[in-house]
Amino acid sequence: MNKTAGKLFGITENIEKGICFAVFTLLAMLPFLDAILRPLNVFIPYSRNFLIRFFLVSGLFAAMLTTKAKDHISIAVIQYAKNEKLKNTLLHITGLLSAFIAAILFWDSITFIVYSLSGRPTGIIPDWIFGLAMPIAYGVIAVRFAIYSASFGHQVGADGEAPEAGSARKRWTLPVLVLLLGTAAALPAIVKLFWGFQPPEALIAPMDLLYDAAFYARTPLILLLILAAFMGTPIFVVIVGIALVMLQAAGGEPDAAPIQIYSALTEADMIAIPLFTLTGFFLSESKAGERLVAAFRSLFSWMPGGMIIATVVICAFFASFTGASGVTILALGGILYTILKEKLGYPEKFSVGLLTSVGCIGLLFPPSLPIILVGSTTNMILFFMGETVSYRIIDFFLGAIIPGLILVAVMVAFGVATSIKVKIPVEKFSLKEAGKAVKGSFFEILLPFILIGGYFSGILSLVEVSAVSAVYVFIIEVFINKDIKIQDVTKVFAKAVPIIGGVLSIIAMAKALSYAIVDSGVPENFASWMSATVESKYVFLLLLNLALLVVGCLMDIFSAILVVLPLIIPLGQIYGIDPVHLGIIFIVNLEVGFLTPPVGMNLFLASYRFKRPFTEICKFVLPFLVVQLAVVLLVTYVPALSTALTGLFR
Repeated sequence: MNKTAGKLFGITENIEKGICFAVFTLLAMLPFLDAILRPLNVFIPYSRNFLIRFFLVSGLFAAMLTTKAKDHISIAVIQYAKNEKLKNTLLHITGLLSAFIAAILFWDSITFIVYSLSGRPTGIIPDWIFGLAMPIAYGVIAVRFAIYSASFGHQVGADGEAPEAGSARKRWTLPVLVLLLGTAAALPAIVKLFWGFQPPEALIAPMDLLYDAAFYARTPLILLLILAAFMGTPIFVVIVGIALVMLQAAGGEPDAAPIQIYSALTEADMIAIPLFTLTGFFLSESKAGERLVAAFRSLFSWMPGGMIIATVVICAFFASFTGASGVTILALGGILYTILKEKLGYPEKFSVGLLTSVGCIGLLFPPSLPIILVGSTTNMILFFMGETVSYRIIDFFLGAIIPGLILVAVMVAFGVATSIKVKIPVEKFSLKEAGKAVKGSFFEILLPFILIGGYFSGILSLVEVSAVSAVYVFIIEVFINKDIKIQDVTKVFAKAVPIIGGVLSIIAMAKALSYAIVDSGVPENFASWMSATVESKYVFLLLLNLALLVVGCLMDIFSAILVVLPLIIPLGQIYGIDPVHLGIIFIVNLEVGFLTPPVGMNLFLASYRFKRPFTEICKFVLPFLVVQLAVVLLVTYVPALSTALTGLFR
């Protein structure tokens, strides 16, 4: 029976991967073909409609695979626990909670399809066909979390050893019961599904009980979910759990959350996120990093601190595509550390500190995923508030350029000063070697010029730019440089998909939470209280910086943008802060938060990558942290740095 179940699960996973990879391929090819055919006045019928439906399917199937790989983003403080029994118990609990919430989403999604997607075609295909991916995904995710919980449920001994086979039934009892409880908690959705808006008399009382329980217990339930986040519950589960509590406490319809999830996963600009992530993974899995290091080293190593310039630029380049400085540390940390420390003789403290710090800078340059998300979220919240939305994603890109260049300049200046101080020898410039190295990395160096030129000139849309980047890098690394064999392309997809699924899950659930927060009036009430308590805009900005540094320590950047930014935008309106300036303040603070002890994410990644104690990493990073904090204050209190270019291009 176990072998049969294993084979069945294996077949299911292969089907999921096949669908996911195929849809991601279509996601890249459709806008790429649109961009090529448009000058010829040839258009693909319904391409935009199909594109956003493919995005929906790809995001949901990626989330299923992320759950299978146990790669959902979480705070996971529990991983540092020494007691294995305690760790297994908490993992068991977080799995049960995740299964419970996913089961509710399963039923809510079915109701959403029946009432919101019936009779809406995309071409000749009804929308509900694409929408079926929602209940399928959340049903599979619920079952996988239940299986995950059961795998820890039997590890009850102090030594973490599995018990006898006879206890298998016992360890499955609770996960199955939790799935049934999730179904019971979704009673309003089930009732609406079968009886519409006129439920039987016998079901009215249980439904009222659920709504009343959510209303009176909303605060302790939300606090419990926040606690669960620190226990290791995936962030997307916590976010949507809070959204469900708030929406039900307000007497909302059971399909309110799926409506917002569907909206997030059919928003055209968001398609750029998985495509740029794929671009970043094709770059990191190839030898592009080595070629770029060789090229920039040959160009700059003749001057004091030349390799520092190369390091900062290369790390910024990689982070701008992956949207995560952690990937940059893991992908480039080894080769750059070898050059800086072992070949050039930079102090270990400086080398590790620099490499831990510079990846964040890339988040301020196109095609930065956080900037796309900040722009989209800002417009969404302003729309919910009834404000006239007049900000484009390109405005936020422009607003980030000068702060990004300042950060680059400051880090380079710091590095050059250190190079001179410790007397790092320069290398003789060789035009022949430089030409050879640049020729080897020519196509990678050309990539940002193609994308930035295409986007800022208006020739390509944001989605088309992301599609061009994915197809371009695929062709370069597979067929021209031949770093990635054609049979290994699926392996690159397999590494990228869990990241994409984790990010898109957070984005989708966070939109539901943003809607619930705005609908509840929390931002307006918070803004009124803050404006009455803090009169000075400058004091508010200082408090905002401190708060965002803490948020950057505790949350990944995508969660922070979608959960915290909706609370901040109304405050920005009250204090007269330009939304673009506010968005850039938000990003630079979160960047620095990654480096802020005691729980900055990049500190842990650097400790893992460079095999150094965490406390040592904190000491190494401290000088760079101080420098970046100074830049944060400069960007915060000189708004022209964020708004000057935006004003010129309007």
